[in-house]
Amino acid sequence: MISDRKLEHLEICKNKDIEHHITTGFEDIQLVHTSLPEVNYEEIDTSIELFGKKLSSPLIISAITGGHPSSKKINEKLAIATENTNIGMGVGSQRAGITNPELTDTFTVVRDNAPHALIIGNIGAPQVEYAPKAIEMLNTDALAIHLNPLQEIIQPEGDVDAIGYVEDIKAICSNTNIPIIAKETGAGIGMEDAKILEKIGVDAIDIQGVGGTSWAAVETYRAENPDLGNLFWDWGITTAVSTVEVLESTKIPVISSGGIRNGLEAAKAIALGSECVGMALPFLKHAYLGHNYVEEKINQFTHELKTAMFLVGASNIEELKQKRLIITGKTREILNELDIDTKKYARRI
Repeated sequence: MISDRKLEHLEICKNKDIEHHITTGFEDIQLVHTSLPEVNYEEIDTSIELFGKKLSSPLIISAITGGHPSSKKINEKLAIATENTNIGMGVGSQRAGITNPELTDTFTVVRDNAPHALIIGNIGAPQVEYAPKAIEMLNTDALAIHLNPLQEIIQPEGDVDAIGYVEDIKAICSNTNIPIIAKETGAGIGMEDAKILEKIGVDAIDIQGVGGTSWAAVETYRAENPDLGNLFWDWGITTAVSTVEVLESTKIPVISSGGIRNGLEAAKAIALGSECVGMALPFLKHAYLGHNYVEEKINQFTHELKTAMFLVGASNIEELKQKRLIITGKTREILNELDIDTKKYARRI
């Protein structure tokens, strides 16, 4: 049943309108142009270090798939592109590969084709017992614990008992020796939840905010009655707001994701303070065409990021984090309502 659901998800994401009807909020955030950048574009360094690995670009192919035979080829192409461009990659929930050995290779194909890359495993919050096997399966560099209450409540066969998530995640953090990432799945993470996650031992947060793929939308196509899914299609916290909320309330690395589609948006997220960004849907669609198309998308992303860095005078990612930002519109209104001082981003020297 899980495997069939994974195939349905892939087909829906490939062929249907499954994105939020509202934006990420990054259109409200502007980097401040400099006419005297004092940097050489050819020497701009986009590399970062994350979880013990050096990446050539601050980009992770966010968790997409695994758990159905059809997903093996997709993960293979994504992994080849990941290895060739030296970025990071996450896999979909490994539960299916752990409970059904016949599906394990839909995940292991990733490490087989990306032996040196940063690979992030994936299990659900209640699946404490799966953590060791998930790590062993891929020799993962980090393990993501996905949080998807919105998807579960819309999903026809969803698990709507969320009692014990905090203790389960705490147990995973206590019993593993690799970094643990708490990862939403399209509804964002607010500051109160971020504080709890940091307190129980999570090493990083992938915010996965509103503005990209809506998993309420995906499950709406599978539901007999679409009314509930249509009503909650755009539920959640926008990616821009969620990114700032988590950065303002914790001291752990933040991965900004959820509707980020280009290097300029990534530059804004990183200038806010994120370590890197995640992208999923664009890479899924390119993977159907081949790993070369995925690599072209990655290289275009890096070119766009470097262009933004050049125009603000940042020679590396750490310098980009110090550049000025102007936050306007609805994003500023929401952040101000949360008592977050948005002017401080504009006052940077």
